[in-house]
Amino acid sequence: MDYPLLNSINCSKDVSDLPYAKLPQLCNEVREFLIENVSKTGGHLSANLGTVELITAMHHSFSTPQDQFVFDVGHQCYTHKLYTGRREKFAGLRKLDGISGFPAPSESEDDIFIAGHGSTSISLAIGLAKAKKIKSEDGYVVAVIGDGAFTGGMVYEGLNNVDKSLDNLIIILNDNKMSISKNVGAVPGYLSKLRTNNEYLNIKENVYNVLKKMPVAGKFAINTLVKSKSFIRRNLYRAGTFFEDLGFTYHQVEDGNNVDIVCSALEAAKRVNGPVFIHAVTTKGKGYAPAEQNPGEFHGVSAFDLDNVPDPDAAPKDSYSTIFGKNLTEKANTNEKLCAITAAMKYGTGLQFFYRDHKSRFFDVGMAEEHAVTFAAALAKAGLQPVVCLYSTFMQRAMDQYIHDVMLMNLNVMFGIDRAGLVPGDGETHQGIHDIGIFANYADTPVVCPSNYNELVWWQNWLIDNVNGPKVIRYSRGGQDENTKEYQCTGNQFDLISSGDTTNNLIICYGRHFTQCLEAQHKLLEQGIFADILKLNIVNPVPEGAVNIAKQYKNIHFYEEHVENGGVAQRFGIKLLEDGFTFKYRCHCVKNYVIKQATVPQLWKLCGLDYESIINDIKGE
Repeated sequence: MDYPLLNSINCSKDVSDLPYAKLPQLCNEVREFLIENVSKTGGHLSANLGTVELITAMHHSFSTPQDQFVFDVGHQCYTHKLYTGRREKFAGLRKLDGISGFPAPSESEDDIFIAGHGSTSISLAIGLAKAKKIKSEDGYVVAVIGDGAFTGGMVYEGLNNVDKSLDNLIIILNDNKMSISKNVGAVPGYLSKLRTNNEYLNIKENVYNVLKKMPVAGKFAINTLVKSKSFIRRNLYRAGTFFEDLGFTYHQVEDGNNVDIVCSALEAAKRVNGPVFIHAVTTKGKGYAPAEQNPGEFHGVSAFDLDNVPDPDAAPKDSYSTIFGKNLTEKANTNEKLCAITAAMKYGTGLQFFYRDHKSRFFDVGMAEEHAVTFAAALAKAGLQPVVCLYSTFMQRAMDQYIHDVMLMNLNVMFGIDRAGLVPGDGETHQGIHDIGIFANYADTPVVCPSNYNELVWWQNWLIDNVNGPKVIRYSRGGQDENTKEYQCTGNQFDLISSGDTTNNLIICYGRHFTQCLEAQHKLLEQGIFADILKLNIVNPVPEGAVNIAKQYKNIHFYEEHVENGGVAQRFGIKLLEDGFTFKYRCHCVKNYVIKQATVPQLWKLCGLDYESIINDIKGE
């Protein structure tokens, strides 16, 4: 497909230099480009389609890198990447050695911050705008934040600290009524009230149109009206808008997918003496019917055939997430104390089944992981059994709440940690390689890592039925591996898979990575080399019986999809030393905390965790 106008854009200034009349054509070309390319690579489609006009208007009114753009969460940055010299690299989107699906300062000076977690942009933008003032630098700071991210508490910490003298700060609320799942809670309700107050909008439009026709008095009246607009809004809303009370000049853009209107709003914002808040209403998935009809399903997609669009109503493929969610739903049929909590990830964590059957005990708290954990603590204190389902990377945001509100109180809260271990596609911000270090600091918190579906279900049931206190079950993204799906759960804290009569080589592992270790064991055996596998099912506390078995071997290699510091391998090694172990012990962990986007097999190889690396380690190559 040909994109004549888009192909002429190589930097932000190229967009600024375009006449207004060309912008709608540019937006159309960008939208077609995104649909064509994301269908081949996968990525965040609907969020980017909904913000084409917003980002185009930003680049027309401002020029990066002098002007700085901050994206929150970052799902909507693809148009920005197209305008800042990365159009030719889109075939490598979210791939090894390709470009990230999020803003990445390592790729371009036009990306000022990495943005993989939500609700951070306002704090960042305030800091950047203040720094420009301190250093007497020209330029604006523009933050784009979705209404989903507005459910996160950090947003309000930032708003509470806005400096009213920052006339170089513009906050754009991209209000598409969605996060990943449909928005929930009081904040989206408030935004909806602002969005739909037709009485105010009609008054404003009618009065302005009349006054514009009055040559002299009209201009004076318009200036007076601008100064008194907060009075009008306060009378209509009674309490006034939240944003004006915080010191912003508030402006609503009813059609955020009209590039001319957005450009006008941004140009007006540049003339305001103080920070500006622009509330732009957009359509998630704009311009692509399947994404408009099912924005959640097209939020993050794998590659798909444009001529055979996936059916969003089709039953989801089995995965660790769906198996966990289905089993929890069945348990709740007979256990009326069970509750399920997630943070804007109902479908991602497989809790759509629980929501369907047990709505009164299902809680989607929005992008607010800290609240999710403390809320769960209160439910547990009242005698219920809450299960908090979060991605590993987002659990990092609730460390303090876990320690203070759950662990110290020894409350009966279960954590289902999804996307644990190495995660493909989303890169460094979404890796699940830190959670064990959070939980394993507390020996009384059992942490279980199943290797297939039957283990997931068995241990999930065991934790719910037998452990009264904090407990964790962590599992990977996607489905079980063919190599390991037939292994039946023993219910043991660890399993020893012997290759023969040997005490020479021992491989220690847990969770999904068992599949790579098993493959290595089989291939080593074909070469006449024996290596046993010690598969840990419970990784915290470190099972004493496992240490007693391991210390009988002369060469031990521990493999895990986790950072070394605070990981299981490190703790296991300490236990061995305390028991007087004097032979060879090696930790093979994630050494580089900055893990770029790639497939899981590629990530295993990059980290030295693939079966070929294991074979070479055992053979001493």
